[in-house]
Amino acid sequence: MKAGIDVYCSKGTAVAAGLDGHRVIRIAEQIPFSIGTWTILPFRVEHDVEEPLGFLMVNEAGEKLLFATDTYYVRYRFNGLTHIMIECNYSEVIVERNIIAASEEVRPQLISRQRRLLRSHFSLENVKGFFQANDMSRVQEIWLLHLSDANSDEELFKREIQGLTGAIVRVANR
Repeated sequence: MKAGIDVYCSKGTAVAAGLDGHRVIRIAEQIPFSIGTWTILPFRVEHDVEEPLGFLMVNEAGEKLLFATDTYYVRYRFNGLTHIMIECNYSEVIVERNIIAASEEVRPQLISRQRRLLRSHFSLENVKGFFQANDMSRVQEIWLLHLSDANSDEELFKREIQGLTGAIVRVANR
């Protein structure tokens, strides 16, 4: 905001993050708005914060981008997506492996973190389920976002998603 960039977010997010001023543009789920050649439809996602939103963006050229991060589940189904940017934070298998390998002193802390992961972040397994439930026929490119340092495997995630979808898969830098 100090750099002159508008911040679009829900009222709940703005209040929780202490955001205020003319650069904060409050939006609401299921109420579309436009920025340039893009029409954006915010939709509710599941996360342990106030009023989290994902975004379905459609441009005048007919491209459809889905953006969903900081969520563990997306309840909606989408047709005709061409690009997807989605959180793929951890693998349930890697989390379990890390818990088993941890010392007795550290294990309770990891178990506590695991409980939060389950209700705040998208696992590889749930992302795959999301892709299987949606129309992936036009998807050209998928970006995996927000990978955990300790509970993910970039190459495994990329390989699994590419094998499932046939799309080009890229992983955002951490």
